[in-house]
Amino acid sequence: MRVILNKDVKDIGKAGQVVEVSEGYARNYLMPRHLANEATEQALKQVEEKAKRDKAKAERLKAEMVEFADKLAGKTVTLTAKAGEGGRLYGAITAKEIAQETKKQTTFEIDKRKIELEEPIRALGYYDLVVKVHPEVAAKLRVHVVEEK
Repeated sequence: MRVILNKDVKDIGKAGQVVEVSEGYARNYLMPRHLANEATEQALKQVEEKAKRDKAKAERLKAEMVEFADKLAGKTVTLTAKAGEGGRLYGAITAKEIAQETKKQTTFEIDKRKIELEEPIRALGYYDLVVKVHPEVAAKLRVHVVEEK
């Protein structure tokens, strides 16, 4: 029996997929728990239309993120920190601090988890960081760490 899954079902498939299962499994387990519906012509058309809408929405979001990445690429964020001899910082600058300063200085709001920072910044200078604004789109952000007077 062909069914359309409403929710992800382990070892069967993901929500929105059309799968072939035994009739007993569909009628006694999937349908009573609202995990699946029978794959009628009308239901298949609805699934197809929903997939088209979701794809268009994803493309629109990606285009917005590409535009956002282009705007962010030319920006330099300046952070101040206390430093000792040789330009070594007393503390460290984390992704959270970079995200906060980016919001203050450029009005672009970036989630700290999207900033790819292998290690916290521990020295003065310029750093080019990658910000993953979308799974397929990355922006470059320049961070300048200066000594606090």
